[in-house]
Amino acid sequence: MKSFLRTTHTTSILLSSAIFFFSCKSSDKKADAPAGGPPKNMPMKVEGFIVKKMTVSDKAELPGSIIANEETEIHPEISGRLTYLNLNEGRTVGKGTLLAKIFDGDLQAQLKKLQVQLATAEQTVSRMGELLKINGVSQQEYDLSVLQVNTIKADMEIVRTNISRTEIRAPFSGTLGLKNVSAGAYVSPATTLTTLRQNSQLKLDFTLPEKFTGSVKLGQVVDFTVENNPKKYSARVIAAESGVTENTRSLNVRALVTNNDGNLLPGVFAKVATDFNTDPNGLMVPSQAILPQARGKKVVLFNNGTASFTDVVTGLRDSAFVQIVSGVKEGDTVIITGLMSLKPEAKVSITKINK
Repeated sequence: MKSFLRTTHTTSILLSSAIFFFSCKSSDKKADAPAGGPPKNMPMKVEGFIVKKMTVSDKAELPGSIIANEETEIHPEISGRLTYLNLNEGRTVGKGTLLAKIFDGDLQAQLKKLQVQLATAEQTVSRMGELLKINGVSQQEYDLSVLQVNTIKADMEIVRTNISRTEIRAPFSGTLGLKNVSAGAYVSPATTLTTLRQNSQLKLDFTLPEKFTGSVKLGQVVDFTVENNPKKYSARVIAAESGVTENTRSLNVRALVTNNDGNLLPGVFAKVATDFNTDPNGLMVPSQAILPQARGKKVVLFNNGTASFTDVVTGLRDSAFVQIVSGVKEGDTVIITGLMSLKPEAKVSITKINK
């Protein structure tokens, strides 16, 4: 009996000790808990950006082509055999230079025949005039002889015109291209003898998207570059089509190259850099500050230690910034980090201001 009582007493002591030990551990954990977790209502640390005015413009890179100031294919006006060819490839020729000649022997013979007839007819008119003075012929007979002279002269002009058509001359000063025929060849108006280009002055043709059609002005300067040439060239807008092309919804524009250095060739591809709708006072914020919504966009403003969600209207944008048309003002601080974790009126603390 005494042994049983001792055992029971010992068990009670052990149970009491265990309860006391675990109670102390639990108390220690509760005492240590505040040191391991964040305090309640602690502001979230974020970075901000001060809204400021910047120069903003709508930039685009458009395709273009370099063209010669004047360019044409050289064709004969009539068919015939080439008796003379003056097509030195790559040579610069002046306006009116004789480039080729077609056989005109038959026309020259006709002209000589008419010249003889004209001489005889003029003698006849002279005699008729003397006879008319003494009433040796009637006025009608005299008029018919004059008519004969005038008819022969008109026929001679026709022949001379046909002879001039056998001569192919340069319509303007320029550089000859490669020749496609040789002397002695039979040619027709469909035959291309060569090409003639005026490269001393070049033009730039490019297409402008429909949304920019109201932005281009005569005299406006655009910059462009070409492949394998680091130099930046400029051109001044001189003309535009009177309407937008329906299938591409674009406007064809022509500009005059202002700094041609001789390294540009007609036909090369050009990248045209446009800069429209420039606003020197655009309010800009980083693109990561914009929160897309189902109906519009928002930014989060830092307002006396709280996050204030504000509706905004955006405008132009570039690789890093977005223009704010309405919703913020210059000097506002826009939150740019931690946006996905923020809630309206949440407590925030600015750790860094980006400018």
